[in-house]
Order: sequence, then C-alpha cells, then structure tokens
Amino acid sequence: MERTAVRRRLSWQVATVADVRRETATARTIVLDVPDWPGHLAGQHLDVRLTADDGYRASRSYSIASAWTGTTIELTVESVPDGEVSPYLVDVLKPGDPLELRGPVGGWFVWKPEQEGPVQLIGGGSGVVPLRAMLQAHTSSTTPFRLLYSVRRPTSVIYVDDLRDLAASDNVHVSLVYTREAPAGETRVGRIDAETIEQLAFTPADEPTTYVCGPTPFVETVADLLVAAGHDPARIRTERFGPTGG
Repeated sequence: MERTAVRRRLSWQVATVADVRRETATARTIVLDVPDWPGHLAGQHLDVRLTADDGYRASRSYSIASAWTGTTIELTVESVPDGEVSPYLVDVLKPGDPLELRGPVGGWFVWKPEQEGPVQLIGGGSGVVPLRAMLQAHTSSTTPFRLLYSVRRPTSVIYVDDLRDLAASDNVHVSLVYTREAPAGETRVGRIDAETIEQLAFTPADEPTTYVCGPTPFVETVADLLVAAGHDPARIRTERFGPTGG
C-alpha cells in the first residue's frame, strides 16, 4: 500500500499563490507562500482542498515539487479530464489567490542527503514531480543520481529547463524514454523495458536506492523489471497515483 507513513495530526492552513509557471499544455507549477510551513523532506506530499460557493469541498493529494529552502514551496499539477481539483489549479488559480492545504505527509518515499549509496529515479509522466524535489535537494550532495524519465512525446516533458541543467551536472545522469513520439535524432520509441533498465539504470551491484513514481501500471511494471534484473526489493521505493491524480 502506498503512502503508508502514519500521519501526524495536521491542520488546514491557507497559503497564497506567489507565482505560476506553465510546464506543458496540461501542467503548470504553482509557487506557494506558506507562512507556517514546518518544512518537508524531498518526496513528501500534501493535501489541497477547494471549497465551492455552495459549501461543497473536494481535496486531493499532490507531491511537493521542490526541496525545502525555508521560503516557498512548489506544486506541479497536471490537469485531469473531468477532474474536480486539477483543472482549477492548472487553468484558473492565479497569483494572489488563497489555497487551503495541509502537510507535509509521508515518510517512506523520501530522500535525505545523509543517505548512503547511489540513487536511481524512475518517473512516468507527472511522476517526475517528487523526483524533481529529490534532485533539488541533491544539489549540495556528491551522491551519484540517475533519472530515467518516461514521457509520451517531447512536448510532454515537465521541467525541460531543469532537466537540461541537470544533464550538465557531474553527479546526475538524465535519460528520457519516449513512448509515442521521439524528437529528431532519437531512434527509439517505446516503453521502459528490461533492455532499458540494463542500459540506463544503475546495476544491482551498485546497490542503489531506487524511487519509482507514476501511474499504477507504470510503477508495477518497472518494479517487476527491477526485481527481475536482480535489484533488491527492499531498496525499491514506489509511489503511485490513480486516475484522479490524488
């Protein structure tokens, strides 16, 4: 079961939208000013709640997209067709608006700079969001990181500029896998498979801690591939989301 860490007692608080950035046609990053935020670990998530004029409430959980710097936090949300929360966050919410949230939540799917050994990140679609927070937290660390990111097409890539900068880092290796359409010069189109894992991920002998995040079928497939390749199941941490993105 995902997100099994015991929740401490959390209270709803009101954040203020400081900025918004469009990432793709269906996703954007929301920068939030949260005066009473206690801080968070890379990989944790929070709950967002919207209240309609008639009093109806809807809440969803979203991964935190940024490492904690002591100032603002970021969420990156992908709009889900017919969703109750995500379309509002992606297309309506604007700077200066209030937003109810509570958190942080989760203690298993997190990375801490003091952890030993290399780190393998594998994300599918918007599953890259908590992995981006880990990459941000890694900036002052020399721990070897690898990111394997599966997307449909080049226009679906979230954090294009961030990933370009990370690819130039000495301690981070970034690989993109395109499932529908690849950019010019990229010959391979297809899902992550055993060959991809063998060629682009750390080997079992490297003893990496691996974080896999994305839609449930993606996460289950990748976790099975890793175990079949000889990776220790105890070192594979997964985070999955369903159709609502919650």
